Amino acid sequence: MSFEIERKFLVRGNDWEKLAIRRTSLRQAYLACNGKISIRIRIKDDHAATLTVKSRPADLRRLELEYDIPVLEAEALIKLRQGSIIEKVRHVIPCGDLVWEVDVFSGDNFGLVIAEVELRHEHQHVELPPWVGAEITRQPQYYNSSLVLLSQKVATNDEENHLFGKIHFSDGSAENGSAKIE
Repeated sequence: MSFEIERKFLVRGNDWEKLAIRRTSLRQAYLACNGKISIRIRIKDDHAATLTVKSRPADLRRLELEYDIPVLEAEALIKLRQGSIIEKVRHVIPCGDLVWEVDVFSGDNFGLVIAEVELRHEHQHVELPPWVGAEITRQPQYYNSSLVLLSQKVATNDEENHLFGKIHFSDGSAENGSAKIE
């Protein structure tokens, strides 16, 4: 069985852009999403596609099963989706012995920028690059399966204009710290 262990963060500034070694355009949608499971269809650069099953709730470690499928079948399945289609460009950034993925959203989620890093184990130490902001790992409103269901426009990474209201950092700044959404 395959498990995903990842941490998610908001991104500060644009300094990370020059570090990206690869970019991939992604379109994805969810066929099912409930308290136990999400089933995702993803199309990469219009020439490869996957069907992914993930356990829920969104947590640091969760079951993830992914299967390659033909793009034509993915296009047909996307029409059966719940909610909107997620559109984003994924930027791959090596940093030390880890690989970061920075997703720049467009479409309904324009302005949202999220960094993810996959870990080998749940207690792995992660040295955060300077462009990494507040951690959002256990905040389900920032997971793609939640973004597709939102009827309001998703906010940008500007602390005055966040997803469910103003975002406040525990240290009082917009630069770093733990986020609390109110």
